[in-house]
Amino acid sequence: MSLTDTTIALLQDLIRNGCVNALTADSGQEAKNADTLEAFFAGTDVRVERYEPHPDRVSIAFTVEGTDPAAEPLTLLGHTDVVPVDEDKWTQDPFGGEIVDGRIYGRGATDMLYITAAMAACVRDVAQHGRPRGTVTFVGCADEEARGGLGAAWLAENASFSWKNCLSEEGGSHLPVSDGSDALVVVVGEKGAGQRRLTVHGDAGHGSAPFGRDMAVAKIGEVARRIAAIEPTVRSDELWEGYVRAWKFDPATEKALLAGEGYEAFGQLESYSHAMSHLTISPTVLRAGNAINVLPSVAWMELDIRPLPGQTQEDIDQVLRDALGDLAGEVEITHLITEDGTVSPTSGPLYDAIVSTFDEFFPGAPVIPTIAAGGSDLRFARRKAGVGYGFALHGREETLGSVLGELHSHDESVAVEDVDLTVRAYRSLLRRFVGA
Repeated sequence: MSLTDTTIALLQDLIRNGCVNALTADSGQEAKNADTLEAFFAGTDVRVERYEPHPDRVSIAFTVEGTDPAAEPLTLLGHTDVVPVDEDKWTQDPFGGEIVDGRIYGRGATDMLYITAAMAACVRDVAQHGRPRGTVTFVGCADEEARGGLGAAWLAENASFSWKNCLSEEGGSHLPVSDGSDALVVVVGEKGAGQRRLTVHGDAGHGSAPFGRDMAVAKIGEVARRIAAIEPTVRSDELWEGYVRAWKFDPATEKALLAGEGYEAFGQLESYSHAMSHLTISPTVLRAGNAINVLPSVAWMELDIRPLPGQTQEDIDQVLRDALGDLAGEVEITHLITEDGTVSPTSGPLYDAIVSTFDEFFPGAPVIPTIAAGGSDLRFARRKAGVGYGFALHGREETLGSVLGELHSHDESVAVEDVDLTVRAYRSLLRRFVGA
């Protein structure tokens, strides 16, 4: 069986285990995928470490020790949990892992079980063919979809493997450059978290007598209107400017985009491109009242806020206070999950190995560093002074937009071609970076 066929079979097993993370401590059940991975590595000369911070929330690491202690190590972070599904919206079995018209269907097929399977297959292949120069570790991480509290966040404090050089999701898709030429994406950083709860108070009373009351519901409605009207300015930096120029737009369009205008030029990537260059603030939860005949005395809303690397939590609070204006004194701002954005350099041994690997498969295509709008386990590597990059490889027709469109979607799937390319890319990079 070829390495690609082995990876596909493992991917199907991981999908069929259905490790659904419903954002509760007892969901996920990643022990099932950890067991599958442990059986996959059986009989190989690897060091196996299981981590279980909560019952059945298992992360598992497989390490092949290098022959040269001074050589650069490499750690591959694949997550094994998936998000829930609306089964009635799927036309394929979300946990079937079936191949239909050249695509493998299932929850997590793209996010990120095909990469996890490719990582596992390539590290097992290394173990079966002798020791590499540098130590290589593959980790099947639990709880990534809930920001890693029972996964990578816990591992960063308790696990023994190296965080110096890490790879995870997602990368290697193509930009739809305006002149038809090619460009490949590598993810070098990600936005942070600045979740907030905004609370207002008003008068309690009977619903039959509202006159003269300070109504919490009306007040939170006005707060929501003002927050939704916030238009943060573009954060123009080297990454944003390089991304815009990679599209090869006409000079007028390029100038407008660098100034934060005309995002419709990005087509399918309009929203992503805006998120990559702005602080984003999304009102997502609104609560007030319990009984229809009672005026509630408190109301609150929650905001999913994603800061760019370098934007602080105080910066976020100031944006909110400015938007609230004369209401600011009546609104309590509570911090929920807060994390700074992280970014790795576009140079160094691992980054250079990624660029060389991409050039092997798509000669001459420029490599464009980007910032992920969502989160990944790579931020924990960066916080521990390591570097982390999103790495995979897709066929020429798979654009950044088409890949992002698969994440958390109904009928999520990955092309067999992309599994094959990702396996071969990881195998090549392992040879190049750790001498496998």
